[in-house]
Amino acid sequence: MQSNTNITSDTDNFRRPSFADAIIAQIDHVLNNIFCEQPANREYPAESLPADDAPEKPLTKQQKNTAAGLMRVNHAGEMAAQALYQGQSLTARDPLLSEKLAYASQEECDHLNWCRRRLSELDAKPSRLDPFWYLGSLTIGMAAGIAGDRWNLGFLAETEYQVVRHLDSHLQRLPENDARSRAIVSQMKEDELGHAHLAEDLGAAKLPAPIKSLMKLSSKVMTHLAERI
Repeated sequence: MQSNTNITSDTDNFRRPSFADAIIAQIDHVLNNIFCEQPANREYPAESLPADDAPEKPLTKQQKNTAAGLMRVNHAGEMAAQALYQGQSLTARDPLLSEKLAYASQEECDHLNWCRRRLSELDAKPSRLDPFWYLGSLTIGMAAGIAGDRWNLGFLAETEYQVVRHLDSHLQRLPENDARSRAIVSQMKEDELGHAHLAEDLGAAKLPAPIKSLMKLSSKVMTHLAERI
């Protein structure tokens, strides 16, 4: 005699995440990015380099302050990059694009961790405005995605090219004997350029000049405030 007990399969027990679950997951992602260290995928670029108090090339207090200010800006920029990628991937229409954005976001996690670690080495803290940078950039990223995938990619490419120029200026301002900060910034620059090229290869649209100018202006405001606050 067969039992009347209902046997349910794993498939029957599977429940698709609800809209509320998805919102909670995104909020958790935001809080983790702002307040927690993220898993690193690559080695710290300054791992094998001499410490700041090494006798061959010690950093003065002024040099440490200069480096800390610049790395605080870079940390804020990477915080904003995490938010941009999150917003863009949420509103991207092509699943392949969402996947590419997620991959690039993993490299940005490395950058975020490297900047945070370097700030700790310099006895400095991240910008107190980091939550503001994150939420503002998340909104901008979602808006870029809503505009369409080609504009989404165009915004990504222009953002990364502006970041590359910004990192170039930091390499000029960092003390020559600060090999640790310079190694981090150099690797970040290489990665950001790769992200820009990836966006172009995927069909990025060229942004209008007024949009580019507005992006440069907002970047200057963030840079000025993050270096000091």
